[in-house]
Amino acid sequence: MTRGVILIAKNNREIDYVKQAAFLSSRVKKYLGLPTTLITDSSDYLKKNSLEESFDNIIITKNSEHTVKKYRDGLIYQNTLDFKNTDRSSVYSLTPYEETLILDTDLIVSDNTLNNCFDQRSDLMMYSNAFELSGWRDTSEFKYITDVGPKFYWATAVFFRKSPVIEIFFNLVTHIQENWPHYRKLYQIVSPVFRNDFAFSIAVHIMNGYTNDEFVKEMPGTLYYTTDRDELISLKDDEFLFILEKEDQSNYFMSKIKGKTVHVMNKYSLGRVINDN
Repeated sequence: MTRGVILIAKNNREIDYVKQAAFLSSRVKKYLGLPTTLITDSSDYLKKNSLEESFDNIIITKNSEHTVKKYRDGLIYQNTLDFKNTDRSSVYSLTPYEETLILDTDLIVSDNTLNNCFDQRSDLMMYSNAFELSGWRDTSEFKYITDVGPKFYWATAVFFRKSPVIEIFFNLVTHIQENWPHYRKLYQIVSPVFRNDFAFSIAVHIMNGYTNDEFVKEMPGTLYYTTDRDELISLKDDEFLFILEKEDQSNYFMSKIKGKTVHVMNKYSLGRVINDN
C-alpha cells in the first residue's frame, strides 16, 4: 500500500510557502522516511529557485480562489495578505498515495511519531487536542469552533486512508467550502475568513450524526504549537529555540523544545530560520 505526504504551498507577496514546503520535505524524508508530493500554483517559481528536486512528485493546480487574513511577526509587525487555502478538500482526488498525511508547511517535523498513523485501524485521524508552548494563553478557541460547538479539529495534520466513506467525507468538506456563507451562518462563525479547520470540523460533526462521536480518531502523539505573536529564533536538527510572548504582552521569554514536532504559526520567523539553515 503506497504511503506519502502531501504539502500544499501557494505563495503570497510576503510569505514563501513553497520554500517552507521544500524545507519540510527534507525533514519528512529525514524523520519519517516518506515521499512527498507538492500541490502548488508556482511552477515558474519552483524552476527559478531550483526547488523541483525537493519533492518526489509535483502537482500544478490553477491559481486558487483566495481570501485575506492578518499575518503577524511577533510583537513588531503585522500585515493583511492573500490566503490561498482552498485546495485541501481536493487532496483525496489528487493524492497519488493510498495512505496520505496532509501536513501544513509550518508544521516542522522533528521526530517519527506521525509514522504511527499508518499502524492504526482508523481511516481518518486529526488532532482535537494541542499544547500551546507559552502555557498562559486562553486556548478555548481551539476546543470548539464557536461557543455553541461543535468540537474543533486541527486541519494542520490529517491522515486518511482511501475508502468509499473517506471519499464521502472529502466530498462533504468540498460542499461546505463551496457553500461557506451558509455553513458559517448555520454554525454561528463570526469571522468571514474560510478556514480548513472549521470546514473539517463541521464535516466531522455531520459525519458523526451531529454528535461528538468517533468518526475521526486522534492523531498519535501531541500537537505542539506557538502562535504568530511568538518567534522562532533557531532550529538545529531537532532543537527549537523560541522567544514566547509574556503574559503581560510587553516582552518575550525564551523557551527550548527538543525532539518534538511543532506547528510554528509565525511564518515570518520560520522563513528567517529556513534561510539560515
